Amino acid sequence: MEQLFDEHRILLDNTDLGFKRYLHDQLPWTARLMGIQGFRGVGKTTMILQYIKQTYAYDQTALYVSLDNLYFSDNSLVQLAKEFVANGGEHLFIDEVHKYSNWPVELKNIYDLHKNLKVTFTASSLLEILNSKADLSRRALVFTMQGMSFREYINFTQQSAFTAYALDEILENHQQIASEITQSIKPLKFFKTYLKAGYYPFFNESNDFYRHRLQSLVNMVIEIELPILRDVDKSKIDKMKQLLYIIAHSVPFKPNISKLSERIGISRNTLVEYIKHLADSKLINVLYADAHGISLLQKPDKIFLENPNLSYTLAPGSENLGHIRESFFLNQLSAKHAITYPKQADFLVDEQYYFEVGGKNKTQKQIAGMEQSYLAVDDIEYGFKNKIPLWLFGFLY
Repeated sequence: MEQLFDEHRILLDNTDLGFKRYLHDQLPWTARLMGIQGFRGVGKTTMILQYIKQTYAYDQTALYVSLDNLYFSDNSLVQLAKEFVANGGEHLFIDEVHKYSNWPVELKNIYDLHKNLKVTFTASSLLEILNSKADLSRRALVFTMQGMSFREYINFTQQSAFTAYALDEILENHQQIASEITQSIKPLKFFKTYLKAGYYPFFNESNDFYRHRLQSLVNMVIEIELPILRDVDKSKIDKMKQLLYIIAHSVPFKPNISKLSERIGISRNTLVEYIKHLADSKLINVLYADAHGISLLQKPDKIFLENPNLSYTLAPGSENLGHIRESFFLNQLSAKHAITYPKQADFLVDEQYYFEVGGKNKTQKQIAGMEQSYLAVDDIEYGFKNKIPLWLFGFLY
C-alpha cells in the first residue's frame, strides 16, 4: 500500500485548486458510497483529487487509487479496503471502477463490512451501476458529470467568477442578467470558440491537438468500452462507427429506422439498441415525443450529437449550423432538465416551456399563440421579451 500512497502524493502535488468544476460543491462527499459517471475527459479525476487536496491535504486517512493500476493485478479491492481501514483510513477514492471485473460485488462487500469507511468512485457513463448484480441501488448515490458549460469555459479562460442561474431566473430576468454579464465580458467573442473546442477541459492542455484527442476518446469508447461494458460484438464495431458517422453527417434528423438498418446491414432491434448505447456513452443525444414509458426498443423521434464539439470533430467541414445551435441548447439544459420533442417548436422543457432555437433573424412563427414559449437566438448579446440570447443558456450550470 505504500506504493499507492506514493502515487497518491505525486498526483496531489500536480493538482491545481484554481478552477473547480460545477459538481465539486454540489456533491455529498460525506456519503458512504457515491459514484460519479461521465464521458472520458470531462474532469472526474481532477475533481476528486482537488477535493482530496482541499479537504485532507496529505493526511493518510484519504487515499486515491485507479483500478487500472498494476497493483490490482495481484491484489483485490476488498483486501486494499481492509488494510486501509486497519491503518486508520477513512475515505477511499476509487477511479475507473469499470476496469475492475468484480467491482459490484466487492463494493457491496466493502460497504457492508466497513461501516465507517466512505467510498467515492468514478465510472464510465456506460456502466450500469444501479442495475448491477450486487444491487447497489440501495447503497450508492450516483451522479453524472457533464462537460464544461459555457459559463465554466469563460470562468476558466478569463479567470472570472460568474455564477450559474436557474432556468426560471433566465426566463424572467434575461435582460438584466445579460446586461450584468456583458459589462464584464463580450460573450459572443468566446461563444464560437467554445462551440468548436471548449466542452472538454483538456482543451487547455493541447489546443492544437484537441480534435485528435477527442477522436481518440470516441474510438476508445466504441472499440473498448462498448464491447466490455455493453457486450457489443467486436466484429460489429465497424457497424457502430458507421452509424455514428451517418448520424454526425445527418444531424439533426428524424431517423427512419428501417432504411437506416438496411443501409448499415443490421436488424431494426439491433440498430435501436446501438443508438441507445451511443446515447448512454454520451456521444449522441436522443429526443422522444413522450418522456414517459420509453421502451428499450422504441426508436427516438430526433437524434443530435451530444455536444457541438463532436460535430467539428466527427464531421469537419460538414457542420450544420442549425444542429450546432440546437445541440448546444439541448446539451446545456439536459444537465438539470427533462426535454422532449413536441409537435410544435424544437424543444419542450420540463413539460412546461416551449423553445425554438435559431439565428438572430428567427421569427415567432412556429410558436405564435403558444403560452410559455421562447426563442433561443444566436448572435445577439441582449434579448427582448421572449427572445433570449442562446449563449445565456450556457449559464445554467
